[in-house]
Amino acid sequence: MLALSVATTLVALPVAGFAIGGVLDHFVTRNIDARLGDRLRLLRAVVREDGTIDRALLDRSGLATAIGADAVWRIDTPGGTVGVGLPILDAVPARGPPGRPERGPPPGWGPGFGAPFDLTLPDATRVHGLMLDLPGDGGRVAVAVPRRQIDQPLRGAMLPMLLTLAIVAVVLAVATLVQLRLGLRPLRALRDRVAAVRGGAAADVPEDQPDELRPLAIELNALVRDNAAALATARASAANLAHALKTPVATLAIELGNDARASQVARIDATIRHHLARARGGTVDRRAATALQPAVEGLVAVVAALHRDRGLTIGTDVPALSVAVDAADLDELVGNLIDNAARHARSRVRLSAAVERGMAVLTVSDDGPGIAAADRVRATDPGVRLDERGDGHGFGLAIVRDLAALYGGGLTLGEADGGGLIATVTLPLSREAGSGIAGY
Repeated sequence: MLALSVATTLVALPVAGFAIGGVLDHFVTRNIDARLGDRLRLLRAVVREDGTIDRALLDRSGLATAIGADAVWRIDTPGGTVGVGLPILDAVPARGPPGRPERGPPPGWGPGFGAPFDLTLPDATRVHGLMLDLPGDGGRVAVAVPRRQIDQPLRGAMLPMLLTLAIVAVVLAVATLVQLRLGLRPLRALRDRVAAVRGGAAADVPEDQPDELRPLAIELNALVRDNAAALATARASAANLAHALKTPVATLAIELGNDARASQVARIDATIRHHLARARGGTVDRRAATALQPAVEGLVAVVAALHRDRGLTIGTDVPALSVAVDAADLDELVGNLIDNAARHARSRVRLSAAVERGMAVLTVSDDGPGIAAADRVRATDPGVRLDERGDGHGFGLAIVRDLAALYGGGLTLGEADGGGLIATVTLPLSREAGSGIAGY
């Protein structure tokens, strides 16, 4: 907004300067024309009705003084020609240069006022003058003065005017800056409050705002309430589903007893209890601290066992990092990534982790067919399966994306070196880990 105001000022001031310059040119030229009109009338007076020149009247010293030593003039009549400095008047344009509007006479002048013209004399002197056609075939009378009599006052006036406009531009820029700073202060406060609501530090935004912002604050609070209601409904649905599954799973675990499959049922039961607890809690625990390396190694062992008959190689390069993610959420997130890579890989899956810009970055790549760039965004939508082979349901990458976003991270998909898919997940470091890499 400040840049727009400055740009508008920078455009408006030159336009104003050009307009003022035009007004000054018109004013100065009109004053010069008024004085030239007086001289033209004196010259007209020496031409008799029969077109001859009254040389006795012309030779009077008073007339020469009245015309002025700086003026050039000429009288062309059938009865003779006389003048000082001006060429033959037939070569003088009757109405000035093309495209220049003809000015009317100064105040107090009636019909017969001369037409203005501009001319360059043989000695390169530029002059401005008036010319009058005499009645009938009586000839022409013209008088002119050097153009500098117009240009010098204009230059003398334009320099202070340009300086004044520059000062006005600076004052306007400062005033605009101050106005924007003061005027946008309530908007900045509203922005900070919205950020606090988004971060969980505030429940709503104050509606005691300036008249221009009060409707926005009201709508923001309505949006917050609607989102809270929708989230509460979703959590209630998740809690109801988890609660409905908890009893059948517990019964199944009892019936299996010491069966080898009982461990998987126990894992299902733990997952259901976790999601039930989180749905009741209503938010994630941002103070959680989970070691990334043990979680990855445990999940790699499980997935490798599931794909033992394929000869799949799963390599890891995960340093000792601690992320601010709940352990069950981390297992679900990383487990879905490894499972997705293993199901599509031909022979190799690779996991690595590092710290970049204060975030843990986990990458999982495979040597499978990969995902076309045009389909990568759609691949993270719930229920979307780009490959109909296998027993997947199209929720794995969607779960990874949602869990990463829930903790303030994200998921991006790309092409791995040599082909295949590379999934990159960013997760927040735990407070202990973050303080340990403050100088990273």
